[in-house]
Amino acid sequence: MSTSPLGQISRLATTLILLGMLHVAGIGPARLDRLPAAERPNIVLIMADDLGFADLGCYGSEIQTPHLDALARSGLRFNQFYNTAKCHSSRICLLTGLYMFQAGNTRMDRGVTIAEALRRAGYRTAMSGKWHLDGQPTDRGFERYFGHLSGSTNYFTGDSTFRLNGEKFDVPSQGFYTTDAITDYAIDFMQEFSGGDAPFFLYVAYNAPHYPLQVKEKDFAKYRDVYRVGWDAIRQARFDRQIASGVLPADTRLSPRPPEVPAWESLPPDRQHWEAERMAAFAGMVDCLDQNIGRLVEHLRSQGQLDNTIILFCSDNGACPFERTKGRQYRPWDPRSYWTYDVGWAHVGNTPFRKYKQNQHEGGISSPLIVSWSHLATPPGAVTDQPGHLIDLMATCLDLAGAEYPREHQGRPVEPLQGRSLVPIFQGRTREPHPWMYFQFSGNRALRRGDMKVVRAKDGPWELYDLSRDRTELDDLTDAMPDVAAELEDLWYWVAENVERAPAAMRKRIERESTERQSTTASPRTRPSKTND
Repeated sequence: MSTSPLGQISRLATTLILLGMLHVAGIGPARLDRLPAAERPNIVLIMADDLGFADLGCYGSEIQTPHLDALARSGLRFNQFYNTAKCHSSRICLLTGLYMFQAGNTRMDRGVTIAEALRRAGYRTAMSGKWHLDGQPTDRGFERYFGHLSGSTNYFTGDSTFRLNGEKFDVPSQGFYTTDAITDYAIDFMQEFSGGDAPFFLYVAYNAPHYPLQVKEKDFAKYRDVYRVGWDAIRQARFDRQIASGVLPADTRLSPRPPEVPAWESLPPDRQHWEAERMAAFAGMVDCLDQNIGRLVEHLRSQGQLDNTIILFCSDNGACPFERTKGRQYRPWDPRSYWTYDVGWAHVGNTPFRKYKQNQHEGGISSPLIVSWSHLATPPGAVTDQPGHLIDLMATCLDLAGAEYPREHQGRPVEPLQGRSLVPIFQGRTREPHPWMYFQFSGNRALRRGDMKVVRAKDGPWELYDLSRDRTELDDLTDAMPDVAAELEDLWYWVAENVERAPAAMRKRIERESTERQSTTASPRTRPSKTND
């Protein structure tokens, strides 16, 4: 079989055409797992942690991210890609293609992982980075694993949950930085797999830039003075770049600074200095993350694997507003430090949207998705406004691999796949959209159907927005369109009970709703049934 670049391109183009024909015909990829390994791409799926929609250069940021920017220039960006607004639930959705409780929560015992599904189809599988779920990755289909099982870690000293291939890993006492180590082992795993004929799936889950904001001194130095102009000026500049670059439509409105964020000019000089320093630490961590992604790309290029590897980069939630700083007296490259930032810079990270990590408003659930592959059918640097969700990544990987989603795994039944493949979008086509997309975390709730979205912050009322005209959720239409609002609210409760199967306490109706607003005539197959909770 030819191994020339032209031969590879021809075979991969044929594969994409076949995938497209099957989609059009309504046939799944069940028989494509018999394709030769050379015709199936390697898949590198990268997730950042607590990275806001606007924290990359190619999404408007002043932070230097040349490697991710290069992937975006040659690839495809999504401007309506959704997460779950929280670390562990986003990882469940990414790995299983199911909503959190639908998958069995952190046990994921109602689903399978991408690694388990692709391993059945002949892929080699590896993970490097943060797990934050039950068990270990090596229990869930990953042949190789390095990283920490915890939800966050000290970047310089690690913690007791670090593992290497299922065994305890002792973090070196000197010269260790978590972001670099995650990349080191990811490269080692790719190098190991390059000696065989099988394609590989690599999941790289960086802890960065999740707090603590611990940064190398050289990376901090690049941003030491950048943020002295304050969050108001930085946010406006990010928004201007988003509009100028086309990552957002020209008619997008910038949401105003909320009451919980003071005007920068109102802060005393010492507070301004502190705020500028901790944002410099965050920026240095993002810069380092980008440097490491450059290392991954360069390794693939040096091994002649880049053209046959699809890279997908996303984030688990919007920027984080939690003030949990300890050890402020230590510089952020001192392992004893534990800096965070809070709402002021999180508001910047989520430009132009409202709200933050944990909220189901656009600021909490919108994140970048960059897709880079030499066989995309979209123009280089294209931006798509077709909505997608982390639950779509399982179906996308199966589609690319020509693998089928199992009905059972290790003797137990598996929930039907909730996500839908993004491959039609990669092919430059309009895919069949989700009938609805559902969101919840700890009393924060949302549901999007078409362009209409209902959303509520914890302890707040439901709100209704038309995202085709109001992506930044500034004009609440609840009073103007009460029937639409009621219908979508009812649909949220129906999905929570019948699809996600969330615990009753997490889908309890808020008091202001009356039974008169509940649908009593809808078919449960298409609209919600009345609930008694």
